[in-house]
Amino acid sequence: MGVRPAAFAGVGRLSADFAGGDTRVFPWFGSGRMLGPGGDNGVTPMGGAMDYQALFSEIDRAVEPALSSGQVAQYIPALAKVDPGRFGLALAEVDATTAAQGTGDWLVPFSIQSLSKVFTLALVLAADGDALWARVGREPSGAPFNSLAQLERQHGIPRNPFVNAGALVVTDRLLTLTGDARGALRDFLRDECGNAAVDFDPVVAECESSHGHRNSALAHLLADYGRLDNPVPDVLEHYFWQCSLTMNCRDLALSARFLARHGLRADGTRLLTRSEAKRVNAVMLIGGTYDAAGEFAHRVGLPAKSGVGGGIIAVIPGRSVLCTWGPALDRHGNSTAGIIALDTLTTLTGWSVF
Repeated sequence: MGVRPAAFAGVGRLSADFAGGDTRVFPWFGSGRMLGPGGDNGVTPMGGAMDYQALFSEIDRAVEPALSSGQVAQYIPALAKVDPGRFGLALAEVDATTAAQGTGDWLVPFSIQSLSKVFTLALVLAADGDALWARVGREPSGAPFNSLAQLERQHGIPRNPFVNAGALVVTDRLLTLTGDARGALRDFLRDECGNAAVDFDPVVAECESSHGHRNSALAHLLADYGRLDNPVPDVLEHYFWQCSLTMNCRDLALSARFLARHGLRADGTRLLTRSEAKRVNAVMLIGGTYDAAGEFAHRVGLPAKSGVGGGIIAVIPGRSVLCTWGPALDRHGNSTAGIIALDTLTTLTGWSVF
């Protein structure tokens, strides 16, 4: 397996508050060997806390050669201008009193795009329970995220809430429930990350609206099947604006921490039940990286959601939330640098849902 850096020696435990009372030792690396639940030969190893800066340095080294690969999103002109060589990563632990940590461009704001879909889904489930699943499936897409053909084959039922058609249905429902879908999303994100400056980028929103012909076609097809309650122009407006939100890796990792905390918000109140949080994570695993979800699960082993702005949110239930940003994308629309960073992190630490 190879010798791992000494900085990763140690013991990891899940808090009883977030792991349902399970405080057994979880896999870790120490002395160049992977340690199982009881350590080597059943002996629990002794060690200190994780050295995150050493971990981040290893990730930076792994990512650097890949920063020149991939291509920024070209079909949204505002995103096409972003420097493809940027990279940042943030990690927020489940303890709400612990500050997030990060490396690289982790404090540089970027367009969150489809990362917004995680939060709109959570808000709808929190307000409406399982009723949403009568309108949206929970299956892998196996097709591009903006496929019209797949939506027609499925008779207007999107495969999951993270393909664009599914996200439009979720936004439609949030608009019905709140009267202001984009405002409800922004306010939630501000509260969770503690940054009142989180806001929309009107240039990106206008750019999305002017060039969003495929999304417009999806919305009209959904309406033709009777899947939308609100007028198509209203749904599209809120959808384009939610995707235009600008945040950094730190703020996104903190905002998504409720998924690692089994539904608990930053203030300790419950947004989702444990089962609902589990289901959001499950859908992220099977559909959060679109038609590359299987390959991502194989390499990284975590529930995740990507966006064409270059961001990826990944969840380690009971432990932490990660957010990476690398604007250059692969052919599936996922960040090349982000995938390498998360692959490296899970390989070095052994953190995975598998």
